[in-house]
Amino acid sequence: MKNVTDSFVSLGYWPSAGSFGFNIDILATNPINLSVVLGVLIFFGKGVCASCLSDLLDNRKQRILNTIRNSEELCEGAIEQLEKARARLQKVEMEADQFRVNGYSEIEREKWNLINSTYKTLEQLENYKNETIHFEQQRAINQVRQRVFQQALQGALGTLNSCLNNELHLRTISANIGMFGAMKEITD
Repeated sequence: MKNVTDSFVSLGYWPSAGSFGFNIDILATNPINLSVVLGVLIFFGKGVCASCLSDLLDNRKQRILNTIRNSEELCEGAIEQLEKARARLQKVEMEADQFRVNGYSEIEREKWNLINSTYKTLEQLENYKNETIHFEQQRAINQVRQRVFQQALQGALGTLNSCLNNELHLRTISANIGMFGAMKEITD
């Protein structure tokens, strides 16, 4: 009993106890407020709200279904485009590989052509060099021969002039004329 009296005594200390007012304690009042609002809606809006709610839900359902259909169509279109893009990518990769292989083959062919051309050019230059050296050697040999011949001729003329007198000179000329005459008779 003491607890009951203590509880009434404790009510006396609360200034708002027994009077009407707003309780702003959310945890204590929310379930009560919600139940009151739902009860009023169910009681007064049973016929009107049910059809509205049903229409709203049907409309919402149709919009969701339309959105899903559109999304599926877009997804199918995207898949088709992805497949086309993959096919194009594969084709381009094959062409790129072909170009790469052809490019490497062409590079190798050009490299060997250049090497062969350079080898032929070097061979021609070597031949030209050898011909030039041979020509210069022949020219030098001919020049030396001419000088030796000129010096020998000058020496012989000098020796002949010093040793030759008129009578020896006339006999040499007569002998040479006789040789030419004999050669002429043989050829005729």
